[in-house]
Amino acid sequence: MPMTPRERMLTALDRGRPDRVPLDIWATGEVWQKLFAHFGTESVAEVKQWLHVDGFNHVDPVYAGPPIPTYPDGTVENYWGMRFSPQRYATGVYHEQSHCPLAFVQSVADLDRYPWPRADWFDFTTVREQCERQRDLPVMAGSFSPFYFHNLLRGLEQSLVDLAILPELTHVLVERLSDFHYAYCERLFEAAGGLIDITMFADDFGTQTGLMVSQAMVEEFHLPAYRRLSRLCRDHGVRVFHHDDGAIWDLLPGLIDSGVNVLDPVQYRCGPVDLDWLKDTHGGRLAFHGGVDNQEVLAFGTVDDVREEVRKCLRTLGRGGGYILAPCHNLQPVSPVENIVALYETAFEEGVY
Repeated sequence: MPMTPRERMLTALDRGRPDRVPLDIWATGEVWQKLFAHFGTESVAEVKQWLHVDGFNHVDPVYAGPPIPTYPDGTVENYWGMRFSPQRYATGVYHEQSHCPLAFVQSVADLDRYPWPRADWFDFTTVREQCERQRDLPVMAGSFSPFYFHNLLRGLEQSLVDLAILPELTHVLVERLSDFHYAYCERLFEAAGGLIDITMFADDFGTQTGLMVSQAMVEEFHLPAYRRLSRLCRDHGVRVFHHDDGAIWDLLPGLIDSGVNVLDPVQYRCGPVDLDWLKDTHGGRLAFHGGVDNQEVLAFGTVDDVREEVRKCLRTLGRGGGYILAPCHNLQPVSPVENIVALYETAFEEGVY
């Protein structure tokens, strides 16, 4: 008897072997518009049904903190004071960061003057009801991104410099990020009453060819915070899904030891890394999400190229279970619709165990 999407996803997340490899999709708004046109619908749910996508449901508390400014040019601001302005590219629009609220901080005393967000800025009273309504799929809620948020608060260049020349400031900044996210997730998990299945740790430590910062720096500044938050997750029965772009392979033992259960998006061409090696070396402790290349194959390959790419991921990352097949990042408008459809058709037809 076929598994439900929830059963299929949870089995794979726990490194088991479901009835078939489950499928997920991440895509830009422009890609969704192309898919709507292709399938003759404006429903995300209907597109996912056509593509046999399993996926996650997402739950959030309601923001109830200080008012957040709005801007007429489309710039958006969040409760951290970070601002993102629309930037048009040839194939679509991305919101790029235009203001870093801690860019000019030079001391711990400067950090003391920043209005750090607090967990009591959020109303958690609807969380359990949201979870109960969305149990058809695994429920994902909460996040933690100490390296990424350091980048956003200080600016990418300055945040990297901080690690080398302002270690005390960096330790305090990461500790305060950790304090907020710990309090937020603790309230979130308690409000859900055990109905949250997974949370996301999202830090992009990798580049196309290697790490953005040294392994020693990640181990000193970031992994202690990972261990702290992952203990909280484990205490509440919540799995840790780690999103990390690029060639981050040297970090995997430390990430796994710090509590990471699932690795996304598996950009194996960065580095590069052999998928059989990745599965053989880390598949006993780590599930995988993603893998299908969208830097070259989905964007510029043929339908046959896409089908072979999917087959490669199925026979390597999918071997024995513990794999959710998806593109190795958001699908981009440069990828033809026929390639996207071929991805999901091939995975659905050939991903049966």
